Amino acid sequence: MAEAQAETKHGVPDQQQDEGESLTSTLPRREGWWKPFFLFEGCWLTPEALKSVTVVQAEFRPRADDVILATYPKCGTTWLKALAFTVANRSRHAVVTGNGGGGGHHPVLARHPQDLVPFLELPYRQLHPVAELEALPSPRLLCTHLPLGSLPPGAAALGCRVVYLCRDPKDVLVSTWHFMNKVRAGFHIDLDTAFEFFCEGVSLYGPFWDHCRGYWNKSLEQPGRVLFLKYDEMMAEPAEHVRMLAEFLGVPFTEEEESGGVAEAVVRLCSFDSLRNLPVNATGVSDRIGGLPMNNSSYFRSGKVGDWRNYLTEEMAAKLDSIVEENLRGSGLSFGQGG
Repeated sequence: MAEAQAETKHGVPDQQQDEGESLTSTLPRREGWWKPFFLFEGCWLTPEALKSVTVVQAEFRPRADDVILATYPKCGTTWLKALAFTVANRSRHAVVTGNGGGGGHHPVLARHPQDLVPFLELPYRQLHPVAELEALPSPRLLCTHLPLGSLPPGAAALGCRVVYLCRDPKDVLVSTWHFMNKVRAGFHIDLDTAFEFFCEGVSLYGPFWDHCRGYWNKSLEQPGRVLFLKYDEMMAEPAEHVRMLAEFLGVPFTEEEESGGVAEAVVRLCSFDSLRNLPVNATGVSDRIGGLPMNNSSYFRSGKVGDWRNYLTEEMAAKLDSIVEENLRGSGLSFGQGG
C-alpha cells in the first residue's frame, strides 16, 4: 500500500497544493476585497475557492435528477435554501397550515437553512472530500455560487435542473459589504473601496452581471432546465413564486394543498423574520466554509428590498445602474433604475 501523502500545515496534500499554486501562477490576478483574487473561467475567486472549484470540477459526478440552487453571493441564498428544501420535502416533512407552518418539528425549525442544502464548493473541497456529496441519496438538492460556465462537467448534458435567484446589484453590494466586515475578524473595507471593486467586476464569483447573464440566457434557451427568479419579485409575491418553485421541482401543489393554504404556510415558515428569530439561526457559531467560523446570525441582516438607499448616494446608484445596464445590454435582462 502506498504511503499516505504528506500534508501541509493547512491539511492540504502536497501534490494538490503544488497544482493549486501552479494554476494561480498562470491566471490574471487582482488585489481583492481582503486578499488576491484570481480570474478563473471569467470568474474572480480567492486562492482557496479556486482550489475547491477545480477539485469539484474534477471529482463531482452529477446525476440526472440533481437540482442545483445557484446564486451570486448575497442574493437570498439562505431564503432560497429554506424554501426549496421545504417545498421539495413536504411529503416527508409536512408543512402545517395555520400561523406557525412547521408544527414544531419541521427541519427548518431545528437546522440552519445553510445546513439543509449543501454547497458544491463549500466547505473547501481540498479539505472536505467530494465523497460527502456522493453519499447523499437521490434526488439531491444542492447549492452553488458558481457561474454557469464553471459548473461541473456533465451537469448540462445530464439535464440537471437549476433554480437561479438574483437580486438588485445595489442591494447585493451593500449586503456583501456588511457581511464581509462582520464575519472576517480584524478586517474592514470602506464602502467607497468596496463600491469601486464591485463596479470593476472584481468581487467574489464576479463580475455580477456576467454571473446573472449566463443563467438568464440559459433560462431563455432551456426554460424547463433553468428557472430564473428575482429576489424583489419573490418578496412581492412569495406564495406565487413558491408555486412556481414547486412546479419546476416536479412536486406541484395538489388541489387539496391549495385549498388548505400550504403554499402560504411555506411562506410563513420560511419568512425572513421567522427564520431570523429561531434560536438555531440567532445563536451559535459554525464554520461552513473551512477556516472561517461565523455567527449563525450573520446570514440574517436586513433582507429588505431597496436597503441600498440607506448607504449609497444617488451618484453611486446611478453609476452602478449604468454599468450593469451596459453589461446586460441586448440580453433582455434588467433590474430597473433606482431599485
